[in-house]
Amino acid sequence: MKSNMFARLGWGFAAAAALLAGCGGGGPEGLAQTSSAVLQVDGWVQPVSADQGVSNVKSRSMLASPPVPSLVSLGALAEAKATPAGDGIGPRQVGVARDVAATRAAPQTLQQFRWTPTSSGGQVAAISFSAEGAYGLRLGVVARKLPPGAVLRVYSQADAASVFQIAGHEVMQRIERNAQAGDTSIDGQTWWSPDLGSHEVTLELELPAGVAPDAVDISVPRVSHIFENLSIPTEGELTAKINESASCQLDASCYEAYANQRNAVARMIFTSGGGTYVCTGTLLNDAQSSGTPYFLTANHCISTQTEASSLQTDWFYRAPTCNSRTLSSATTKRLNGAVLLYATDVTDTALLKLNDTPPAGAFFAGWDASTQATGASVVGLHHPRGDLLKVSVGALNSLTSCTATSGTQFQCVGSSGNFYRVNWSQGTTEGGSSGSALFKGGTQVIGTLYGGSASCTSISSPEFYGRFDVAYNTALKNWLSSGQPQTPSSGVRVPVYRFFNGTTGAHFFTTSAAERDNTIVNFPVFNYEGIAFYAQAALQSGNSAVYRFYGLTGGAHFYTINPAERDSVQRSNPDFQLEGIAWYAMPSAAGGGIPVYRFYRLSKGVHFYTTSPSERDFIQASMPDYRYEGVAYYAWANQ
Repeated sequence: MKSNMFARLGWGFAAAAALLAGCGGGGPEGLAQTSSAVLQVDGWVQPVSADQGVSNVKSRSMLASPPVPSLVSLGALAEAKATPAGDGIGPRQVGVARDVAATRAAPQTLQQFRWTPTSSGGQVAAISFSAEGAYGLRLGVVARKLPPGAVLRVYSQADAASVFQIAGHEVMQRIERNAQAGDTSIDGQTWWSPDLGSHEVTLELELPAGVAPDAVDISVPRVSHIFENLSIPTEGELTAKINESASCQLDASCYEAYANQRNAVARMIFTSGGGTYVCTGTLLNDAQSSGTPYFLTANHCISTQTEASSLQTDWFYRAPTCNSRTLSSATTKRLNGAVLLYATDVTDTALLKLNDTPPAGAFFAGWDASTQATGASVVGLHHPRGDLLKVSVGALNSLTSCTATSGTQFQCVGSSGNFYRVNWSQGTTEGGSSGSALFKGGTQVIGTLYGGSASCTSISSPEFYGRFDVAYNTALKNWLSSGQPQTPSSGVRVPVYRFFNGTTGAHFFTTSAAERDNTIVNFPVFNYEGIAFYAQAALQSGNSAVYRFYGLTGGAHFYTINPAERDSVQRSNPDFQLEGIAWYAMPSAAGGGIPVYRFYRLSKGVHFYTTSPSERDFIQASMPDYRYEGVAYYAWANQ
């Protein structure tokens, strides 16, 4: 048998453990066309009416004036590190880790912060990090202790009007998810800030009233120095960026036959071990068109939850018209990472669930989980070298078996196995194309790019794609075949949104997106902190109603699953008005639930709720005004 040896970059060997997550999202009904065995599904378009969540990007005019930051300068990157590690198939490296001595641990970081008071009685401080010649910086924020109500902001001094804001609660949730997936290393304890496309990035930390800075454990021991221009801010730099990919690459905007499929593809930027990489991924539909943002890529791109947590995606990253050599104004970023559901090197497949809702107009691609016939016409849609979206056209040559050999090499032999051998007739792939989907006839996903040796000077050389049908029958069907439409009567889990009132130290929770948005607009004293947990929208076997009260005097809300406590509050405390059933949860740990811990703040007479063990421990250790009352009830960490 003929064997083939090919180079690949940044290969991830370890398969991640599956993190179970269900479905949701509210997609339209009747759009999935499935066989009785659920082996084929068509795609559908994300409607404009889909809830887009709450943007992390804020206008500085909505916030207090920025504090004067301390300055940490790293200087220029060593020349030897400024060259990408090769151009073969694989995740293209675009950034390297750099140590930061000035903020390597919490004591050094706290020395850099210069605290100033806020109007709400808290404190705020900032540190500006810069690296000469960098096209971007991702800050590796190691957070071990953050108080309730803490807020992190990231922005550049050159564009301080645009601020990325995230609650400390959300940062700790993501770090805890990494730990639950088995990563307790420094990488797992790191939250990577988004790439803002600037050589300077400012980290701002705001603490609520009553919290001393020395109770916080936060540091920035590393940054990821982006040495390739990924932002393309000017026309001159845009031309250079387009010219980075090979001359035979075909502009995807020239191929209207694939107009839907190209809206399913996103450029991926993620960080692993401090290095930052580019790959390609594809949004997938499920059998019920539920709207759950399943995202397919390669295991050798993302194989751990820690890598998935660092993911940011660029949608509609292409030219607006055929060969226009400009960037579409529709290009949209999503910055909040993903949950890793499944990863394996057997087919080089990774399935994620994005934390952000895909933008309106994004396409949930259909797929075909049957074995494909030799000679079938195929299309690849990908971002070679992180460039604008390109298309490759060819045919499926045969099945084959591929195995890793050594270093960045792999070998494919025979005419059977878990991979497809593909030959292009037009176009090619390059580093950064990895993880991109192979479409049968340009319509349905049948594989993900592993590697190969094709190039503009050797288009006929084979490329290899992990077989979607093998991955589907092994594991992906657990998610893609069992999705359920998100309707209030179906009993599926819905997100519970959390707000924090810095004045009272109390929480407000709601499952209503309309109430969430109204609170953000009209009640600025409540700081939005993202999704706290998931609950059920309807009564199901084993769960119970959680009741919501409103304090007429103090304006705080109270929640209980205990009917006896509900009745007692109604009898003895007329200041609290029963507003009805908020959601449904479990009175015990049965059913895979997570505990919702409850505290009572003595000085304010309000309650505080959290599912975070680290937040619970911080309050018990550092905030004596809060009395721990135990587990209120059990909810879920995901849908």
